[in-house]
Amino acid sequence: MTVVPPSFDLLPGDPASPVILHVPHSAREIPADVRTGIVLDDPALERELDHITDAHTAAIAEEAARAAGVTPWRFVNRLSRLVVDPERFPDEREEMLAVGMGAVYTRTTHQDVLRPGGFDAEPLVERYFHPYARAMTEAVADRLAATGRCVIVDVHSYPSAPLPYELHGDGPRPAVCLGTDSFHTPPALLTAAREAFAPCGETGLDSPFAGTYVPLDFYGTRAEVSALMVEIRRDTYMTEPGGPAHEGLPRLASALAALIDAV
Repeated sequence: MTVVPPSFDLLPGDPASPVILHVPHSAREIPADVRTGIVLDDPALERELDHITDAHTAAIAEEAARAAGVTPWRFVNRLSRLVVDPERFPDEREEMLAVGMGAVYTRTTHQDVLRPGGFDAEPLVERYFHPYARAMTEAVADRLAATGRCVIVDVHSYPSAPLPYELHGDGPRPAVCLGTDSFHTPPALLTAAREAFAPCGETGLDSPFAGTYVPLDFYGTRAEVSALMVEIRRDTYMTEPGGPAHEGLPRLASALAALIDAV
């Protein structure tokens, strides 16, 4: 029997911490049976992974968790977003379907074919997307039960120059973009983030990426669940497109730890 590798890890933090660092796009791993459904050859796939992966964001979250006064919980995707993207809607509500990048991508960052026409995404959604969503929902419910609230900090990165798939790539590209939700991002959380990331350069709001991730069971109904997306411009901590981290990474991890301590 084939052993299916776990697609995510929930890394426990302090029982008293309401914070979950969510790291959905840091991995490059693609299971062999999923790889067969991707039409790119190996060099082209590696190039695509360089562009689409939020490289080193798991390391930023790990370092921040170690530095924080009260250790946050971490929910980390261990598979590439080219398997499934756990932050997309799995249906027609997803605006990124317009560029072939719904829950299961059919196009690349440069809008080349990733999966063939007529590809059936449902098995991947059932196998990977729904279990991930259930586990994240349970993690949030657990923090609510333990602390009375939950703060989801979504840890992402983005390229310094826009890629063809971006729907809103013509706006500002600050060192740190803070993605917000009108219901789930309270002013105090946003203020804390601006202060925490001030040493890292300019912070901006909802450009080039907007919104934040909240499991649907709580979305728009549970104000005790607050959320913020932290989008870090990649040139501030790594060599683009898929190279090593540099001296900017510890500075960003320290800023993220400051945010954790503030909330």
